[in-house]
Amino acid sequence: MVKVASTFGRSGTHDYILLRASAIIMALYSIFLVSFMVTAEPLSYAAWTQLFAHLGMKVFTMLALTSILIHGWIGIWQVLTDYVKNSGVRAFIQFVVSVALIVYWLVGLMVVWPVGGV
Repeated sequence: MVKVASTFGRSGTHDYILLRASAIIMALYSIFLVSFMVTAEPLSYAAWTQLFAHLGMKVFTMLALTSILIHGWIGIWQVLTDYVKNSGVRAFIQFVVSVALIVYWLVGLMVVWPVGGV
């Protein structure tokens, strides 16, 4: 079996399972947020801070952000390997997308779990 260094999983089957699992997590998170917005009486800053103050919501949000990172990386890798034949251009686009995905994840981490100053 050929090992490709730029894939997220170990094989195509592993990537397939990661894509499906991350899609399910993102769908559940989206359904939860939409249902919260529909059912919350006054949708205000206080309601949002109260929702995100719970540990479960913080973990669920980070799980969703991690799913976005995994899903985005595997998806962009598959599209680029199919349609961009120049390896230099493909590597550059993969680098830019991977940096963006990591930055999104880190910003999400800092928003969900802020570090208080002294």
